[in-house]
Amino acid sequence: MPTSTDHAGTARIAYVLLWFPRSTETFIFREVVQLRERGLPILIYSLYGTSLGGCSAEMRAYDGPVRRMGVRAIGRILGAFFRRLIQEPRSVLSLLREGCLRRQRDAESFLENLWAFFAGFLLAEQCRKDSISLLHAPWANGPATAAWIASRLTGIPFVFTGRAGDIYPPDALLREKSRDAVRIRTNNAANVAWLASFCPKGQEGKVRLIYNSLTFDPAEERALPMHKTFRLLAVGRLVPKKGFADLFTAIARLVREGFPVRLTLVGNGYLRLPLLRLRDRLGLTNIIEMPGFLPHDKICGFFKSNDLLVMPCIIQNGDGNRDGIPNVIMEALSQCMPVVATDVCGISEVVRDGETGLLVPPHDPAALACAVRRMSADREKALAMARAGRELVLSMFDQGKNNAALQEMYLSAAGGEEEQHA
Repeated sequence: MPTSTDHAGTARIAYVLLWFPRSTETFIFREVVQLRERGLPILIYSLYGTSLGGCSAEMRAYDGPVRRMGVRAIGRILGAFFRRLIQEPRSVLSLLREGCLRRQRDAESFLENLWAFFAGFLLAEQCRKDSISLLHAPWANGPATAAWIASRLTGIPFVFTGRAGDIYPPDALLREKSRDAVRIRTNNAANVAWLASFCPKGQEGKVRLIYNSLTFDPAEERALPMHKTFRLLAVGRLVPKKGFADLFTAIARLVREGFPVRLTLVGNGYLRLPLLRLRDRLGLTNIIEMPGFLPHDKICGFFKSNDLLVMPCIIQNGDGNRDGIPNVIMEALSQCMPVVATDVCGISEVVRDGETGLLVPPHDPAALACAVRRMSADREKALAMARAGRELVLSMFDQGKNNAALQEMYLSAAGGEEEQHA
């Protein structure tokens, strides 16, 4: 079908998300804002309703077009589904067999994909009315399911991004979505081969590596605080793949060895109570502070007031869920803060052991404790690694370069053209 364009002749891009804005997805929010500043018309389609809890003032002030669904849209979603069923019963029944009656990896994934499947029918109608040229799902699970359905119904091409827990483990439709997407983007090199394995033979090249952009303005080089009581910082959702239980064990080991240390763990999640109980059981109640979730714009001060970021990520037992590259690592390095992290997925692309930080094996509290000691013992080396890390992330996660690559990918995908690579 012909490519739809706005009045200036630029393809109109639909970003399909569960929520927008979302407090934990600053990197996606900034991506949208920055692409719009480059002149790319972007319309947001939120499959759920509004959830501004924890959002920064910048997020709350977003003035771009957002089409929301959520519970209030159930009638419109069912109406769109039945209209299509009446018009094209065979194609809709085929979609139901292919995309709806699948065993998903867990109940949450099943419900998310079920909602996304039916929401895709309303999304298709809205995208036609809005003259959308290309659908993009920034996550490979539910959002990509809705974009896939809308694409199948309208012929509008779609792309999706695969990052971390949305592709590890893969949902039941990842192979179909990979088959039909015109491009697949990932934000770390470790995912390229994994995503390519879901593409039909000969189409592996549709997977593109485009890193995220920095979400903080980089700081000038600064002196490290290096407090007498070494202050550690960890930031992230309180879920198993973050490995915070291992970090607590490492802290307990340091305390037993007489090493003066404190930890601030910023974040919230369903493991908050178990982690609080573990903290108290290990005798670390006065050592580990857990202030809960903080908006993104409040985090920068923690980079300046602490000595070291520690990210003890793991590959989750059972389902293989993992992080790609936690954005907080790039954010900390951009502020010239030393980093210790585990070697999981794409983290080693940023934390290069002994060069831009210290890298240790996952599930190894003793190695974590040793790395903390090493950072504390050699202030100049720690600062040198932080400086090198700052230069690396300024290059890899450069806003202008990465957003230009995204824009080129979207425009070429919308026009059915091959991208031009330098």
